Amino acid sequence: MKPIEQIYRAYFTDVYRYCLKLTGNADEAEELTGETFLKAMQRLHGFRGDCELRVWLCQIAKNKYLSERRKQRPEPLSDTLESPADSPEDLAVRTVEAERASEAVHRLDEPYKEVFLLRVYGEMPFEDIGKLFGKTANWACVTFHRAKQRVKAELEE
Repeated sequence: MKPIEQIYRAYFTDVYRYCLKLTGNADEAEELTGETFLKAMQRLHGFRGDCELRVWLCQIAKNKYLSERRKQRPEPLSDTLESPADSPEDLAVRTVEAERASEAVHRLDEPYKEVFLLRVYGEMPFEDIGKLFGKTANWACVTFHRAKQRVKAELEE
């Protein structure tokens, strides 16, 4: 049996569960899991062993997921109006605020940015985030709250 087949058999369930938590959708999780193992197969020679193989695979999955999320285009303006009471000015203000928040998050240093994105967009529990970094759930919680405080402070400036 080839090494990638052994890796696939050993870690498929863990990677799939992680992808399911990220996407919240079984079909998307399946697709993301497949893409993750395909990329891992292409990059296996570059695996340095700095972390567990499972963590490396989950990092590939997370990066592919976040990359796809960034590619998604915002809804057309007409689809985002929640009610007739929303004025174009109100919508513009909310859009600008959302963009400022997104920019503030992307300016965070690592691991703050990554933990924040995993928690907010991936809706991952602190325990899983901690495991991904080889740390505790408490570390993930503290890191997330510090990231949130930094984003909030930047938005208040």
